[in-house]
Amino acid sequence: MLKKVLIIIAFVTLLFTVFILKNSRGNIHNVQISDGNPSKIYSNAEIESAFQTIKDYFHSEFGGCTLTELYYPGDTYLDEYKDWDSAEVIVILSSFDVNSFAGDGFNPNSTYSDWSWVLIRNESGDWEHFDHGY
Repeated sequence: MLKKVLIIIAFVTLLFTVFILKNSRGNIHNVQISDGNPSKIYSNAEIESAFQTIKDYFHSEFGGCTLTELYYPGDTYLDEYKDWDSAEVIVILSSFDVNSFAGDGFNPNSTYSDWSWVLIRNESGDWEHFDHGY
């Protein structure tokens, strides 16, 4: 009987843990926006809009992580995407911390710096997440 109770407790604990981790959100509450390099292509408002797109995506997709910094690294980062004739692209860099319940291949209790975010402008003129990573 005790064995059954322990198995049930372990199972409920596992379900609870999976539910909490699956439903956790990325923390974006204290993001520092750093002065990056100036842009000859994008206005401050366009860069701020890109930051908001990243914050929204991070909040919904990076559970167990805390976004600590966002910055525009300069227009030279766009050279890699200059052949994308039909897409307007912006690259933003960030740093974030991962808690002990890291998911999606992140190292627990670590910090990721210079993590890049590639956004493209959609037909409505808004930025959309296209890719991220190193």
